Amino acid sequence: MSVWLAHVCWQHTLTYRLIEADGFTIDAKVEMLLSSDSSVGIAKSVGLGVIGFADALDWLNPDIMVVLGDRFEILAAVQAAMVARIPIAHIHGGEATEGAIDEAIRHAVSKMSHLHFTAAEPYRNRVIQLGESPERVFNTGAIGLDNLTKLELIDRTNLEKALDIKLDHARVILCTYHPETLMNDDFGMALQELFRALDHLKDAQIVFTKGNADTDGRKNNERIDNYVSNNPVRVASYVNLGQVNYLSF
Repeated sequence: MSVWLAHVCWQHTLTYRLIEADGFTIDAKVEMLLSSDSSVGIAKSVGLGVIGFADALDWLNPDIMVVLGDRFEILAAVQAAMVARIPIAHIHGGEATEGAIDEAIRHAVSKMSHLHFTAAEPYRNRVIQLGESPERVFNTGAIGLDNLTKLELIDRTNLEKALDIKLDHARVILCTYHPETLMNDDFGMALQELFRALDHLKDAQIVFTKGNADTDGRKNNERIDNYVSNNPVRVASYVNLGQVNYLSF
């Protein structure tokens, strides 16, 4: 098993340790993230990822690569696997995302993959429309939903202890915002609109999770930090809550 990008990045709290805590063995870590959230920095990270995955795949020599989703680090991984003639199984292909580079990346990954596991029948049909053979496209549903029935979630008291926070407002809102990576205008405009909407919810306590390693992601995280500092009583932010804490909200 290999992990990449945010999982092995200290700015994102080295979340690979959560994977190990769940009992998985990590055979290789591919570091590819530059200290930049510009479009140039992201593109260079993809290039570094291709190099890193080429080395990892040559060493691991896997029978198949299984990837999920539409992140740019996955694009790097499947490029290396395709050239190495390693079959690729893609989970969550055929979906649609407006305003983000994820849309094009997802379809590109589908075209480089041999097996496809989609979350719904319309998504399966879209992968087939891309030219993939129907007998290799399976509607398995969103497999991550199994966690909702298997995970042991925690109550409010234990959540407060885990996060060192007092959730004492009438309402608690968990807020995760990621930048629209195809937007040409200032990324902050949309986030400021979100802040203005939250300002109207005076009885609500707001808990933000920080954004991914995306274009202008750091700038958005700085704006979230500023909003927290201006509203310290009812707003808090975390880089990563972890799966159990996040779903327990």
